[in-house]
Amino acid sequence: MLIFGRLIGPVAAFGARLELVSLGGLALALGCLVCGAVMLRDDPTGSSLVFMIAIAAAACASSVAGFAFGAIAGGILFHLSQDTVRVVQIIMLCSVFNQATMAWALRHIIDWQGLANFVVTGAIGVGLGVWLLLHTDRSVYTTALGLFLLAYSIFMLVRRPLVLRGTYPRVDAAVGLLSGVVGGATGFPSAILVPWCAMKGWEKSRQRALFQPFILMMQIIALVAISVAHQGDGGGFNMGNILFLPASLLGTTIGMAFYRRLSDVQFARVVNVALMISGVSYVL
Repeated sequence: MLIFGRLIGPVAAFGARLELVSLGGLALALGCLVCGAVMLRDDPTGSSLVFMIAIAAAACASSVAGFAFGAIAGGILFHLSQDTVRVVQIIMLCSVFNQATMAWALRHIIDWQGLANFVVTGAIGVGLGVWLLLHTDRSVYTTALGLFLLAYSIFMLVRRPLVLRGTYPRVDAAVGLLSGVVGGATGFPSAILVPWCAMKGWEKSRQRALFQPFILMMQIIALVAISVAHQGDGGGFNMGNILFLPASLLGTTIGMAFYRRLSDVQFARVVNVALMISGVSYVL
């Protein structure tokens, strides 16, 4: 009994410091076990279970930076499945719930007026992005996006951060439009917006208070648009995708616990590393 206490004590203390030992965390862990059992029953090969583990890992890693779930998860899931549309649907569904959880934590500091400059044009861009997803070769635009993210992240890691003073409403609108296009096509609407927020020189909470509700709104619009557009092909929304949500939310809970302990400088480094990983995932 004493040996058991010595082993479990440090683990429990670490979990308590990270705010992981909670009723909600335990409920999510239990949900993961139940969903995993259902997946194994319906898919004895275990491929769905691998999907679930990959989603949990991607959610944990991305929630530290507040974005890039689509890129990190996509970099894994696109190699595990040839069903591009379903993979994007799973990514967007999990991202909606992940971002809702994180945006709720920042709800008191969200600048709704500033957010509107991005959301209006972003919603327009989502339509074009969904069309690209359903009618073009995704390797063309994902490779281009990956190279851009890779180049930008390397530049920001080796050079002093570029900070633009003042306001640029027209550029904000253009960034929102491009972010919507990328979000509809790849499930990664923050690819353009996050670098733009970093250039503004804002501290970490202000950046997340903009791009997290933006991601949430774009993912909801894109998920609905894809499901409706794909319905004509005999597709639509697969209800089995819901089984991946507990794993995604559990990963997000763990990642958010780490985020709270980051300084602004550490957060900037995490963002650049996340962008680099995102770029590599889309190029490979």
